[in-house]
Amino acid sequence: MSLLRDRGFLVGAVIAGLMVLVAITAPLLAALAGQDYTTYHDDLLDSARGGVPIAGFSGEHWLGVEPGTGRDLFARLVYGAQISVGVALAATVLEVLFGLTAGVAAGLGGRWLDAGLSRVIDLVLSVPILVLAVSLLAIVPQDWPRPLLLATVIALLGWGGTARITRGETLTLRTRDYVAAARLSGARRWRVARREILPGLTTPILTYAALLVPYNMIVEAALSFLGIGVRPPTPSWGQMLSSATTWFRADPLYVFLPGALLFTTLLSFVLVADGLRRHLDPRQAPR
Repeated sequence: MSLLRDRGFLVGAVIAGLMVLVAITAPLLAALAGQDYTTYHDDLLDSARGGVPIAGFSGEHWLGVEPGTGRDLFARLVYGAQISVGVALAATVLEVLFGLTAGVAAGLGGRWLDAGLSRVIDLVLSVPILVLAVSLLAIVPQDWPRPLLLATVIALLGWGGTARITRGETLTLRTRDYVAAARLSGARRWRVARREILPGLTTPILTYAALLVPYNMIVEAALSFLGIGVRPPTPSWGQMLSSATTWFRADPLYVFLPGALLFTTLLSFVLVADGLRRHLDPRQAPR
């Protein structure tokens, strides 16, 4: 079945691509709206009601303003996409690099190297990522670049799954005739890995990476929700949901918008991953 005929994949790819585009063009979109995500508009808040916005949508503030601060909600949402989507994508790239390196090394290495790396992979998989991430991020100096730090910590604690899949596929591929022929011809291990093993790993790694993106978005949102993610005034969808918990009765829209964007983006990447699995995995029966 062609991917172009898979409606689920196409819907997911369009939405995911749109969210990535929003994240890349956030400064342009905010400038187009004539707003930024740091300016306070106290005159648009009802002080008698504790800071609830006086009005909702308007020509000046397309999605209204944030309760309690009066900052433009549209600007904060599009800039929040930079963190929520950007951190997830960066963490996924790092996880794939770490996991691919460790998995191929374990699969092509000798018995001792395989055993040693397998124990390390098991250790990484057994670590509760949120608990350890909170501990690590809590002790890091505040002046470190937070988005890059988030992506690195998530990747360092989450590459075990990629490594496990890569190792298993490598052990299978190394028994193939063309790999054995390359090794008998005197090719070095790195050459065998690059020319014979890596092309065979493309399908499982690509599919798994597409699933890693929404998972990493959830981790970033959870860390930001707990106050360990990016620091204000830099916005992220998880951080906005955290502050919205005190306003959900007075201003339900403030809860709905970041929550809907996060849910829609997660679902889009899941649809992409499912479409890739159906199309690229030969074991899947055609529909």
